Amino acid sequence: MSVLNEVYEKVKQRDPNQPEFLQAVQEVLESLEPTVAKHPEFVKAGIYERIVEPDRALQFRVPWVDDKGNVQINRGFRVQFNNAIGPYKGGLRFHPSVNLGVIKFLGFEQIFKNSLTSLPMGGGKGGSDFDPKGKSDGEVMRFCQSFMRELFRHIGQFTDVPAGDIGVGGREIGYMYGYYKKIVNEHDGVLTGKALEYGGSLVRPEATGYGAVYFAAEMLATRNLDHKGKIVAVSGAGNVAQYTVEKATQLGGKVISLCDSDGTIIDEKGIDAEKLKFILELKNVRRGRIKEYADKYGAQYFPGKSIWDVIKEQGVKVDIAYPSATQNEINEAHAQALVQNGCVCVSEGANMPSTPEAVEVFINNKILFGPGKAANAGGVATSGLEMSQNSLRLSWTREEVDQRLHGIMKNIHKSCIDASEAYGMPGNYVAGANIAGFIKVAKAMTAYGIV
Repeated sequence: MSVLNEVYEKVKQRDPNQPEFLQAVQEVLESLEPTVAKHPEFVKAGIYERIVEPDRALQFRVPWVDDKGNVQINRGFRVQFNNAIGPYKGGLRFHPSVNLGVIKFLGFEQIFKNSLTSLPMGGGKGGSDFDPKGKSDGEVMRFCQSFMRELFRHIGQFTDVPAGDIGVGGREIGYMYGYYKKIVNEHDGVLTGKALEYGGSLVRPEATGYGAVYFAAEMLATRNLDHKGKIVAVSGAGNVAQYTVEKATQLGGKVISLCDSDGTIIDEKGIDAEKLKFILELKNVRRGRIKEYADKYGAQYFPGKSIWDVIKEQGVKVDIAYPSATQNEINEAHAQALVQNGCVCVSEGANMPSTPEAVEVFINNKILFGPGKAANAGGVATSGLEMSQNSLRLSWTREEVDQRLHGIMKNIHKSCIDASEAYGMPGNYVAGANIAGFIKVAKAMTAYGIV
C-alpha cells in the first residue's frame, strides 16, 4: 500500500461520518502521488499525515432570541486547518447543511486555494447550521452577535481572518464586525468582505465570479478559444453566479441560466445587463425567488430542477459551464450530458461542485476543467488584497484591484499548467492545482520542524 493510501485509510477510520471531507482528502491525495518519490523529505517529516489533520476544530453553542421571544440554539464552527504560510483565512457559511465534516472539507480545500494565490494566507473555514433565509434583520443581527461572542476569542488580523460564504453577505459581515469591534475595542482587518465605508475593498463582491471567468478565459486561450458567441450555463443566483454572469457577458458570452433552491430558469435570449440588474435587486435587496425572473421576462422555469438536470433532460446546448451553487451539484450523468451537448470548458465557481465521477468524465473527454480551488480563488485573493489595504490604511481604485485580481488568476493558471507538466500530467488542472498548492505549504511545514 502506498504512503498516501495509508494516510487516506487512517482518515477514513478517524472520520467515517464526514463524506465531504473524505471526498476532498481522497481527491487531493490521489493528485499528490507523483510528489512522494520526488520529495522523500516530506514523507520523513510526516507532511502528508499532518496536512490532513487540522490544527484545531472548534464547535460551540450559539443561543439567540427570535422575534417572538423564543430562545433558539444553533451550532457554530471554526476549523483552523493550516497556518504554515500565513494566518488562517476562509469564509463563514450559514446554512442548515453545515456540520463539522462540511467545514473540514472547506477548510482543507482552502489550504491549497490560498496557497495558489501566492498571498500569505493559511487555510480555515467556519460557519453555523443557522439559516438566514426568512429571518428578519433583527433575528440575523442577534444571531450574528451571539456567534461573534464566542468566535472573537479565536480570531485576529494576524491569527485568523474570516470572510463571507453561502448565507453570509454584507449584512451578516456588518453585524459580526460591529460586535467584534465593540468587544475588543479595536478597528482592524479581522474580517474581510466588509462594506467600503468601514474598510472593505472595491471589487470584493465581484471577485469570485470575475475570477472564475478570468480563469476560464486562460484555459480557453490554450486552445485558441474565447467567450465570444459561446452559450454559457451558470448555476446559483447568489454573489458568485451574479458576477460570473456579468463578466462572461462582458467577454461576449450569452448566459442562459440561473437557479436557486426552488428551481431553474432558462432564458434563450440571454441574461443581459438590464436583466442582471433585476436579478441583483431581486436577490440582494428583496431576497426573492428566481421564478420572478421567469415571470417578468417570459423565460422557461423548471421548478425543483437544477440547471444540470434541465440540460440533461432537455438537451440544452452549452459551450461553457460555471457551476456556482454548492458542492456535488454535478454528478456523472450531468457531466456526460454536458459533454454530449457540446461543452468545452467547465470552471468551478463553487467549492467542489462536481463529484469525483463527474470530474473523471470531464478529464477523460479532454474538457477544459478548472477545479474550484483554482478557478474560484479570486474571492479569497481579493480578500487578501483587502487585508493588505487594511494594513496599509488605504484603498486602491477599482481598476487597481481588478488588475491585481486578473494578474493573480493568470498566475494561478500558469502555476497549474507548470505543476501538471513538471509532475507528468500535462493539461490536468486538478493535479496541477493540488500539487502547486501543496508544494509551497509542504516546504514551509518542513522548514518549521515538527510543530
